[in-house]
Amino acid sequence: MSEILKRLETRLNESWMLGYNSHYFYQLTQFYINNFIEIKSSILYPKIILAHPKPDHFLSAFLAAMITQCHLFLGNYQWTEKEWKRVLNLTQPNLILGLDNPPQFNLDNNQQNCLLPETALIMIPTGGSSGNIKFAIHTWETLSASVQGFTQFFKVNQINSFCVLPLYHVSGLMQFMRSFLTQGKIIIYAYSDLKKGLKPSRDVRDYFISLVPTQLQRLLEIDSHWLTNFKTILLGGAPPWNSLLETARNYQLNLSPTYGMTETASQIVTLKPQDFLQGNQSTGQILPHAKIYINEPTKVINVQAKSLFLGYYPNLKKSSIFVTDDLGYYDHEHYLYIMGRNSQKIITGGENVFPKEVENAILETGLVKDVSVIGIPHPQWGEAVTAVYVAHTNSLNVQDIQTAIRNQLSYFKQPKYWIKLEKLPRNQQGKLNYQILQNIALTHIKPGDKLQ
Repeated sequence: MSEILKRLETRLNESWMLGYNSHYFYQLTQFYINNFIEIKSSILYPKIILAHPKPDHFLSAFLAAMITQCHLFLGNYQWTEKEWKRVLNLTQPNLILGLDNPPQFNLDNNQQNCLLPETALIMIPTGGSSGNIKFAIHTWETLSASVQGFTQFFKVNQINSFCVLPLYHVSGLMQFMRSFLTQGKIIIYAYSDLKKGLKPSRDVRDYFISLVPTQLQRLLEIDSHWLTNFKTILLGGAPPWNSLLETARNYQLNLSPTYGMTETASQIVTLKPQDFLQGNQSTGQILPHAKIYINEPTKVINVQAKSLFLGYYPNLKKSSIFVTDDLGYYDHEHYLYIMGRNSQKIITGGENVFPKEVENAILETGLVKDVSVIGIPHPQWGEAVTAVYVAHTNSLNVQDIQTAIRNQLSYFKQPKYWIKLEKLPRNQQGKLNYQILQNIALTHIKPGDKLQ
C-alpha cells in the first residue's frame, strides 16, 4: 500500500481536500500509521472501529489502516447505545477511534481471531430495510474497481466530489475514493449548513455531488438555482418519486439517478444526465465493471461485479454472483427499470402489487409530503394494501387522496387502509425502516377494522 503514501506525497503542495491543509493531512496519516504499527507489534492483524467525527481524522486513519494492513470497521459516532452494543458484540475490536468515552464491552477471545487474512479488510455498515446493523466486507481493490467503472462510464479522468453524505456510509466514502484515486478535489460540506441556506462560495461547475431523494427535495425548495451549477447530481440511496424527477427536469438539473448498494461499493447502474433530461424514466445503464442478470420469471436482479463485496462479517465468502432483493427488467435499448423490492411485494387477493407504483401515484397528487405503501396481514385478502403518509396540511381528508388516485390505479392496487403520521421512520440516507412501519400499522389497525 506504499502507493497510497506516494499519492499523498505528490499532492502535498496542492489544495485538493478543500478546507483542509494537505501537509497537516499527511502528518495525520503518518500519526495514525505509527499508532497502528505499535498495535501490530502485539496483534498481527488488529481490528479497528473508525468512528471519528472529524473528516480529516476519519480519512487519514482510513488510509493509515490500509497502509498498515489493519482490518477496519467504519462506524457512526452517533449510534445509539443499543446499536453500539450490537456492533461491539459482533466486531470485538482491538481499538475504537473517535469516541471521547468508548462504550465498554467484554472481549471474546474466541471471536478475536476469527478473521485474519493478509489483505486489509474494509467493513462498511449497512442496515438494509430492517435497521439491524451488519457489515459488508470490502477491500481496497473492490472499492478501486468501483472507481474505475465510474470513470469509464462518465468518460472522465479526474473526479471532483462535493460530499454532504456521511463518510462511514458507502455513498460518502466512495466520493473520497473517486477523488483520491483520480487526483481530483473533494469538498466535504455539512448538509446541515446547506439546509440553513449556507453554501460555499466555490465554483462547483466541475463537481459531482451525491444526494438522496429527501436531500434533493429539500435543496430544490431552498435554492434550486445553486443545484444547476453542478456537473452531475448523482441520486441514490432510496427510490425517487416521479414528481421529484419531473421537478428536477423542469429546473434542467444534470441529474443521474443511480442503482447500487453497500454490497456493490455504490452504483452499478446509472442514467446519464443527457438521457435524464430527454425524459428517460429508467434507472440507467450498467457500469463497465458490473453485469446484471434478470432471473426470469421472478424478475429478481442478480449482480456480478469487480466491486462486489466478500460477504457479511464475519463470514468471508466470496461469491461471483449476488442475488438481490430487487426486481427489475430491461427495455429494448438495455436500460434497466427497478420495479421495487421482492420482499416488499404485496399479494392481495391473488394479485401482485408493487408499492413503488402506488407510492408514485399518491405522491403525484401533491397532497402528501411523504408516503410508504406496505402490506399487512388480512384474513380475507391475504394482505391488505396500506398507505402510511405525511400530509401537506392538517385539514387533508383521506377521501381527497382516494379521489385523486381513483383513475390512476387498478382497484386492487388502491390502499384499503390509510395511516397518517407526522414523520416516516427514515434514516439519514432516506431509507425507511420497514419493521417499524409494520409495527406502526399493526398498532393503528385492529382486527375487524373496516376496509376503506
